[in-house]
Amino acid sequence: MLRVRRLGQVTYAEAYDLQHALAQRADHDYLLLLEHPHVYTLGVHADPAHVLHDPEAVGATLFRTDRGGDVTYHGPGQLVAYPIVTLEDDPGAGRQHVRQIEQVVIDALADLGVEASRHAGYPGVWIGSGGPGARKIAAIGVRTLRVEDGRRRAIHGVALNVECDIEMFSHIVPCGIVGYSVTSLRAEGVSAAMGDVIEAVTARAVSAWGSEGTDRQDVHVGGVRRPWTDKDPVVPVERPALRRLREAGGNPDASVPLRARKPEWLRVRARMGEGFLSLDQTIRDLGLVTVCEEAGCPNIFECWADGTATFMVNGSRCTRACGFCMVDTRRPMPLDPEEPERVAEAVERMRLAHAVVTCVARDDLSDGGAGAMAETIRAIRRRSPRTAVEVLISDYKGDAASLQLVLDARPDVLNHNVETVARLQRAVRPSAGYARSLTVLGRAAEAGLVVKSGLMVGLGESEDEVVSTLADMASVGVSIATIGQYLRPSSAHLPVARWWSPAELDALAAAGRALGLAHVEASPLTRSSYHAKQAADAAAGSASLGEVLRPGVPIPIPQRVGSSPRVR
Repeated sequence: MLRVRRLGQVTYAEAYDLQHALAQRADHDYLLLLEHPHVYTLGVHADPAHVLHDPEAVGATLFRTDRGGDVTYHGPGQLVAYPIVTLEDDPGAGRQHVRQIEQVVIDALADLGVEASRHAGYPGVWIGSGGPGARKIAAIGVRTLRVEDGRRRAIHGVALNVECDIEMFSHIVPCGIVGYSVTSLRAEGVSAAMGDVIEAVTARAVSAWGSEGTDRQDVHVGGVRRPWTDKDPVVPVERPALRRLREAGGNPDASVPLRARKPEWLRVRARMGEGFLSLDQTIRDLGLVTVCEEAGCPNIFECWADGTATFMVNGSRCTRACGFCMVDTRRPMPLDPEEPERVAEAVERMRLAHAVVTCVARDDLSDGGAGAMAETIRAIRRRSPRTAVEVLISDYKGDAASLQLVLDARPDVLNHNVETVARLQRAVRPSAGYARSLTVLGRAAEAGLVVKSGLMVGLGESEDEVVSTLADMASVGVSIATIGQYLRPSSAHLPVARWWSPAELDALAAAGRALGLAHVEASPLTRSSYHAKQAADAAAGSASLGEVLRPGVPIPIPQRVGSSPRVR
């Protein structure tokens, strides 16, 4: 199967790591369609002298990559297509793959009414080939690699100039070729929109690589809104979150009313018994914050009665305003340097076998709060060396160095939530990104960690979209997935499109397991850290993840918290 993913704008570093993750772990082929911010990339045999000007001086970055070829440019208005496909086990398969990519682009351009061809002696796709005025419209560079299961896989691909800034090529010697110019569809007088070009390339790519079926998901990237005129009807001003939801195909007008009676399976009875009150007192004594309270988790009574809480670090105020979340979004306070030690003390007091630590997004910090999260992991390890530590992190704006701080602290489970399907990303969490989240998960899997991610349902997604998202999770190395019903915190948040039944969620869990996920926790009230220890132990194939990872160190015995029979 060919899984086609239109991802919007993705940084080159993230796309690079995402390709490698998919090449190594995905059972199926992928076609990634995207644009990059301004970047110059150097192939393995590139001559650095072909970079004529300082990239930073023209608003670009420089990246040394592992594809073939010399130096090239990527930027907005340029369609980049990365076919991550399995090739024949033949030394000439890479060269044949390049020619197949060329043919896909040539045929797609013909479908758009543009005559293009190859140019003898030069890879890529050209306009006016055979004459002195030949112009390159698409650059190609690939790499083939042998992955762990023995397959030969191809990564990288083609960059087709649609309406990009051709002037950016003047700062390099494009592909190391002297004597020929670079062009674009716009420069050739072709007014095809990016969406039309994507559809043409996708159709031809499906013909080339999709003989066993296709699965397509698009990140909705929004569009240019035309100016209002006095001829337009007067309509009420709509909140940006609802507008984005409509643009992505949602229908807020047909949503579940805010005060509608919930199905029986979503009703939670408050139980403030001795166990709940005892844990509450511990949290208050240490001045800690829990996501259980801040996010209004429906499982708080069950989990706290059992002595389980998910600690939230880096303060209680988030720098993002996601459409589903009720965490405080006022200006964040400075980090508390003593917070990691207080969390570790709480874990020690409660004698937890499995501790879960999450965080708010802190885009105001240079490392996004990654350093404080890493210190919290280390503090717990110093006090409770056999406690398994699970962390739920933000995407750190895609910064690999910040993420590495957490990876180096070696949590036992690293969780980062995709949250929703590709199409709804911009509506649900406009400051994040689908490709970025998959990249974070892929980087964690590459580091050898147990990787976890979660989804909400009930925002307008289809069953097929959820299954495709689970496939993407598995394809980048996720072992554990959680799926739960979205509950609207207030009228200011995104509406509930519908209630998913327990049977439907069971079916999603079965689909996730069939796709290769080791454990899928799916129920109406499932949240990221619900039954976290059981999920981690199931994924590890053991009664205790801590025993697997750190044998020989005494396991903490979970204590009663008040009348609690056990800690989860």
